[in-house]
Amino acid sequence: MTTIVFALASVVVVSLVSLVGLATISIDEARLRKLAAVFISFAVGALLGDAFIHLIPQTFAPQEAHRSPLESSLLVLAGVLGFFVVEKLLLHRHGALYEQFHGSEKIDRPELAAINLLGDAIHNFIDGLMIGASYLVSPGIGLSTSIAVLFHEIPQELGDFGILIHSGLRVRTAILLNLASASLAILGAAISLLLGVVAREGITTALIPITAGGFVYLAAADLIPELQHDRSLRALVAQTGLISSGIAIMGLLTFVE
Repeated sequence: MTTIVFALASVVVVSLVSLVGLATISIDEARLRKLAAVFISFAVGALLGDAFIHLIPQTFAPQEAHRSPLESSLLVLAGVLGFFVVEKLLLHRHGALYEQFHGSEKIDRPELAAINLLGDAIHNFIDGLMIGASYLVSPGIGLSTSIAVLFHEIPQELGDFGILIHSGLRVRTAILLNLASASLAILGAAISLLLGVVAREGITTALIPITAGGFVYLAAADLIPELQHDRSLRALVAQTGLISSGIAIMGLLTFVE
């Protein structure tokens, strides 16, 4: 029982990191929109760094020897293709998804917000699975895994918040949606605790490469083109530095894990 309490407490703390956007409540919305370009550049680095430094290497790790490199590669590409299909459906003017996401609140890029939330929700669900399973191994491993995920989530959630603001959402709406997405980590932890390590590994091995592909698609297809609008040398230097910072932070997190 103590293990369950500690596991759920850890995953709740990790989920609350999504409230990082509260720090921007006092900032004027017009000014915050300008800051969104900074968030977007950082998000590109964080998403690509997460995919290529953490998720894809884990997909091809020795413990995944039961799966061929071809299968792993196809799962990553399935993530790219899957997110492409979702975005096309969101943009399709005669589809139900278009009506759902183009409602009363005027959003500049609803499809961008939706696919970001989808990718982040899957990622948070996986984090919850890992935290729950690690506590089943031992409390020490559970705590260390929670700390690693916590440090990992701070830059990730900062970038996600910036994407939601850039898509046209109001600050409060972005915060609430980010929190809802992060809360799926609690569901992941609960499933892991109920079904055990074996079930967790079965779910995670399929979701990790798909999430990696989704992150690559989001960064390359949606965010990088947004950065191309400003073609000044100043923007080039600033954006390159911020993207590199996002990648660097994801790289440094490997020492914590």
